[in-house]
This record gives sequence, structure tokens and C-alpha cells, in this order.
Amino acid sequence: MTQTIQNAYDIVILGTGPAGLQAAIHAGRAKASVLVMGREHKSSIYRAHVENYCCLSNLSGEDILRKGIEQATGAGAHFLHEDVIKTTQDDTGGFVINTESEREIHTHALILSMGITRNRLGVPGEKALIGSGVSYCVDCDANFYRGETVAVIGNESAAVSGALTLLFYADTVHLIADELRVTERLAYQVQESAVQLHTGRKVTEIIGEQKVDGILLDNGERLDVAGVFIETGAKGAVELAATLGVALDPEKYQYIVTDKQQQTNIPGIYAAGDICGPPWQMAKAVGEGCVAGLAAAKYAKKRR
Repeated sequence: MTQTIQNAYDIVILGTGPAGLQAAIHAGRAKASVLVMGREHKSSIYRAHVENYCCLSNLSGEDILRKGIEQATGAGAHFLHEDVIKTTQDDTGGFVINTESEREIHTHALILSMGITRNRLGVPGEKALIGSGVSYCVDCDANFYRGETVAVIGNESAAVSGALTLLFYADTVHLIADELRVTERLAYQVQESAVQLHTGRKVTEIIGEQKVDGILLDNGERLDVAGVFIETGAKGAVELAATLGVALDPEKYQYIVTDKQQQTNIPGIYAAGDICGPPWQMAKAVGEGCVAGLAAAKYAKKRR
């Protein structure tokens, strides 16, 4: 269905993942005019399979997003598949969105649900095998590797904790780190565990055609693995938020801080999903999207 994009909405939602779509569904049903911006194939769930969402299982991320777009459209939301270039606040307390096609869209309320950008290794085979053995979330995908041999790549607590968690699922767990940068306690835990630790090493290639078959280390050694978990941390997609003065977490400045209504420190700006911090789970994103959509609709309607 072709939609005519207006130049003003009650709410603009940045992000077409589960958080943004749920926000659009609830805001639309609350009779607010809603524009959702972004491209669904950029969502981290697009190429994933979901089996830990309450009451539903064995779902593909692509199907989830397609159905969510249908539901949001049915609730009255409009979609614009463009990137945002700039966001500013106007003199009335509303917001102006400038897009890559030079559109200027005005809104009373803004919901930030852009997710996060995972820190990738940038080695051959990584991009092609995302969702086919390459994962960026142990908590999300560990269950798919029961009885298998897997590798975790990373230096810090996310990688070490992920490797220890995988011991409950996988038969063999390799941890590849050029240098461990964790607390003494965590280092001791992993060194005393069954994790096979490869320090001073880097991964130069992820091997496989249709799925991951192994990894190649910088000393020429090959490890045969069925899954590769890249846990090098995550960079929050907060650049647009920062220009508006939205408060970030005080420790790492990676995630947006919200209250129980998903509102940020800036009136009219809400946030939901991975951009608000871990855990990286669809259940959390959907719940926060619901709260943000309802709260933003209530706020925007008061400003009409």
C-alpha cells in the first residue's frame, strides 16, 4: 500500500525493530499520528531465529518484522524507509527530523529505538555467515549449540562471561583473546574452567560456505567450530540522541537513560529496546516499546 508522507506527525519513531514496531502499534491504536523511520533489514533480529519469546517459538526475525509492520500499518502508522541525517528541537519544544532525501518532518514526540551497532571483527566470512553460525549475543543464541563446539572472540567481561555461560550448552568452548582485560576474579574463573583459552591470538578468518565450519587464527591454526560468538562489546546508536542533549548512562556513555515511562531527560523524547541497554532480548524491547508508545501518544495529544 502506497502511503503519502506528511510533513508533521504526533510521533516519529526511529527504528523498525521490535521496540519501534510495538511502539507504533500502541501509539497508533491510541489515535496518535505516527511515522516510523528506518529499514527493517538493518534490525539485529532480521536474520535471527527466536525461540525464547513467551508463548511463541521457532520464529524467523524476518517474519516477525513483516508481521509487526502489517500490525503497525493496520493501526494507522506510516513508514518512511530512509535514514535520518539530523534531529533538532524547535522553538515550541517539538522536534524536526531531516532525512537523507532532504525531507523535513516535524513532530511533537520522538521515540528512539534504533538499537545498537555491534562491534564486528571485520574478517573474511563474518558478514556472509551472520545468522548461520556467527552471533553477537550468547544469551540469545547459546541454546542453538547444545553439544557443539563453539568459539567466543573478545577480551573483556562480555566475552569471558559468555564463554562460561556456553559451558552449560556446548560440548567444547574456545575463547580467543589477544589479551584478557577482566578482573582477577573473572580471569581466575575462566582459567580454572573447562573453557579452552587461546590468549595472544587473533581470528583472521571465519570459515564456511552455507554455515560456519571453523575459524583460522593468526598463527595458522584452524579450530573446527559450529558457532562463533563475537563479544567485543557494543556501541550504542546514540549519536542523534546526543545532539539533542539526551542523557546517557554515566559509566560507558553507550545507552540512553529512561524512567519507567521510557521518557528520557528531554520532555517529548522516549527510548526503547537495545538502545536502552542490555539484556538484548526481544521480550524487553517489545515491553519497552509498548510503554514508550502509550506514553508518547499521551504526551503528544496534549500538545496538539
